[in-house]
Amino acid sequence: MNKKEKLLLLSCCAPCSVGVISDLHEKGIDFTVLFYNPNIQPESEYIRRRDENAHVCQKFGVPFKELEYDPETWKCATKGLENEPEKGQRCDMCFYLRLKKACTYAKENGYTKVSSVLGISRWKDFDQVCRAGEKAAKETGIPYDSTNWRKNGGLEKSERLAKEMNLYRQSYCGCKPKK
Repeated sequence: MNKKEKLLLLSCCAPCSVGVISDLHEKGIDFTVLFYNPNIQPESEYIRRRDENAHVCQKFGVPFKELEYDPETWKCATKGLENEPEKGQRCDMCFYLRLKKACTYAKENGYTKVSSVLGISRWKDFDQVCRAGEKAAKETGIPYDSTNWRKNGGLEKSERLAKEMNLYRQSYCGCKPKK
């Protein structure tokens, strides 16, 4: 018996995900966008990004799910890594935490695979994201789809749609910026 594929797409923000959402929607893929980002601080920033992401999903008629905002879990997971540079060990832990939660949610809710837009930004290390996704997949038994959404004009499409839709564009990833 073949199970129909059902994708859970972990999204960090609307500008990174809008092109991917558009492509998957146009292709008729059965998918849901998941917003699980306990790394985003402060909470007002988290709410702004969540609401913008939900708005994009609504515009495309795509299901949107939010998991609990739990910055304490993120702080505990990254304790001792506060001074790590971008693309360092803190990012390893952050990606893994979020992707493991996405894979667990997928397994519990009938999804057949997980992917993410966490590596679409030129500021992120795509391979680092994939390593975290593969680790989470191995531990949960839910396959991680490591499509590089940045390729074949994907990043440019996201940037173009973000501008056309006048989406809120944050000035930092999610970790509280150092002052």
